[in-house]
Amino acid sequence: MIDVLVAGGGPAGLAAAMHAALAGMRAVVVEPRTAPVDKACGEGVMPGGVAALRALGIDVAGRELRGIRYLDATRRAEAAFRGGTGLGIRRTTLHAALHRRARDLGVEMVTGKVSEVYQSADHVVAAGMTARWLIAADGLHSPVRRGLGLALPDRAEGRYGLRRHYQVEPWTDFVEVHWSAHGEAYVTPVADDLVGVAVLSRSRRGYDDQLTAFPALAARLRDATATAVRGAGPLRQRVRRRVAGRVLLVGDAAGYTDALTGEGIALGLQSAEAAVRSLLGGRPEAYEAAWTRLTRRHRLLTGALLTAGRHPRTARLVVPTASRLPAVFSAAVHVLR
Repeated sequence: MIDVLVAGGGPAGLAAAMHAALAGMRAVVVEPRTAPVDKACGEGVMPGGVAALRALGIDVAGRELRGIRYLDATRRAEAAFRGGTGLGIRRTTLHAALHRRARDLGVEMVTGKVSEVYQSADHVVAAGMTARWLIAADGLHSPVRRGLGLALPDRAEGRYGLRRHYQVEPWTDFVEVHWSAHGEAYVTPVADDLVGVAVLSRSRRGYDDQLTAFPALAARLRDATATAVRGAGPLRQRVRRRVAGRVLLVGDAAGYTDALTGEGIALGLQSAEAAVRSLLGGRPEAYEAAWTRLTRRHRLLTGALLTAGRHPRTARLVVPTASRLPAVFSAAVHVLR
């Protein structure tokens, strides 16, 4: 019998399968798309995520990231990561490395999609296969989460993300977050001749219209060759709980606050490890508390920034405040690492 069936072959799903395989379990990943898979992503991996990749035996080339910089029209605040660096890397490059390593570890890949899930006291059936456990890592709008009744409604106004790449030499080894009254632009160096720019906003406008809120950035990118735009949203996803019988939710499927702080990949990798660890310990219910501890600082900090950015008047105060309180900003960046 399959020990762990994983719905979704993104970074979180592949990481869960690899942790299971490293523990001697039979792991099977069900994914409808062909690797490598691209998606709208800021493509900055925080230092904690880099450490999680290395623990899985994955060391991929990208652009070293030294810290985070906040900017508005007149001011800036920056802080370096302590005790390690981040990584700017194309989503497709990262996914290809994860997929290759998973295969090397003996993880089985099946083309398909998990829709309906059936459970009993000792097994779960999905996608025509029977397994001891199902880990759902099927993304922001997880069909498994919805099918099990674990999704909660959200009355808050949704935020959306749009990302494209620009063929230009990176001008910094920091992740830049440009703030405006309308949203944020998240700039990540991902290669020696390429930067990714993700725009996050509550406004449902096209990418070029969104970029006009950041005139200095738009001017820098004006003559650069640009790729097609990818989008995602609404970003915030509320979840009733992350464990339902023999099913555990990881990655974006486990609930999502926002992409603003760039921790999605790191938290996805870490939640995958926590889920498998709870199964190995024979206490799947312990994963809920582990996930809460793992994400608490991220949820508090991201929630505070979102509250500040919700109104133009307070949004304008974020960068000046960070600039005037460098020790506080540095401490916040240290939390993100």
